Amino acid sequence: MKLLLAVLAAVLVVAVVVVMVRRLRATDRTAAAPAPRDPFAPEDSTAGDPRTLKAGDMVEYLGERLFVRGSLRLSEGGYSWSEHFLDPMEDTGEGRRWLSVEEDPTLEVVLWSAYTGDELTPSRPTLTVQGVTYHRSEHGTASYRSEGTTGLGATGRMEYADYDGPGGRSLAFERFFGDQGRGSWEASLGERVPDGTLTIYPGSGT
Repeated sequence: MKLLLAVLAAVLVVAVVVVMVRRLRATDRTAAAPAPRDPFAPEDSTAGDPRTLKAGDMVEYLGERLFVRGSLRLSEGGYSWSEHFLDPMEDTGEGRRWLSVEEDPTLEVVLWSAYTGDELTPSRPTLTVQGVTYHRSEHGTASYRSEGTTGLGATGRMEYADYDGPGGRSLAFERFFGDQGRGSWEASLGERVPDGTLTIYPGSGT
């Protein structure tokens, strides 16, 4: 009888061990299974997230490094986007540029430079500039908050008009409201920054 009880006890212990091992293996498999992820998420296509850019950071694009001198945080209704003013580490003749970052609904990053040709205003739905035809896509007013060096006050309002062109090219107009009313239109030409071509170096204190 004692021998039978001992055998039953040993079988019970083995069964408990088997159940525990199986549970541990199932837990390991569950923990190892990756969570669903967006294959086009910005952190997978760039070194750093453009949505976190701020004054003091540095970006590298196609071998050129530029400092973020300041940022504008813009909002219109429930929609928001950012513009970051850049200065190159070396004088390339391009002058100051800026980087716009918005989600509409996918992440769009555009590098802009000032248009320096003949006077240009968003007076028509279609404009041809330097042989490229652009079609107006948006027009409105927005509030902004300024950070770092932008040449603007801490807060204010502005008007914009955006035009889309072929091959990821864009034409944009902006004018800022001040004590003297609405300022003059400033025109800019932009090119979409392809995924994987922008690297972000956070500034000190990040």
